[in-house]
Amino acid sequence: MLKRIMIIFLFLVVTLPLSYNVHGEEDRLPGLKIGTEAPDFTLKDLSGQSISLSDYRGRKVILNFWATWCPPCKVEMKDFQTFHLQKKDQDIVILAVNIDPKSNVKGYIEKMGITFQVVLDEGDEVNEQYEVFAVPTTYFINENGIIKDKYFSSMPLALLYEKINSMK
Repeated sequence: MLKRIMIIFLFLVVTLPLSYNVHGEEDRLPGLKIGTEAPDFTLKDLSGQSISLSDYRGRKVILNFWATWCPPCKVEMKDFQTFHLQKKDQDIVILAVNIDPKSNVKGYIEKMGITFQVVLDEGDEVNEQYEVFAVPTTYFINENGIIKDKYFSSMPLALLYEKINSMK
C-alpha cells in the first residue's frame, strides 16, 4: 500500500500539482466526492487519546493525510502550523492523519514544533475510507460535516487561506 502511494505521489509531484474547487462542475478527481458527508472515524492521538472527526462538528475541519517520509508534507506542515497559530481561536481545526505510524511520529512532530491535532492511522482504515491515493491530500469539511473541497499536493499558506475563506 505504501509503495503504491509513493509511486502515485511522485507522479503527481512531477506532473501536476492539483487543486480542485467545484463551482458547479462535476468532481472527477479521485477520493471522496465534494458535496458528500465526510465519514466519521476515531483514531488515537500521540498521547493515546481517542479523537473522532465528529468531535469537531460545528467547526470547519482541514483534514490532512500525510507521512513523515514525504518532503512536500514537511513543507506543508510549517504552513499549517502558521495557519493554526493564527486561527486557533476561531472555529477552524486542522486534523492531521499520519499514514505511517510505525515511524517516530511523535519525535517528528516535536522537532517540527507542530501544535495542531495529529492522529495515527494504525491500520490504514481511514486512509482507505477517504480513498487517499497520494500524500499530502487535504479535505476541507464544513461545520455540517460536508466535504466542500479537496487538494492534492503541498498546499502553500495563501492557498490554505483561500480555500478556508471560500467555505463561507
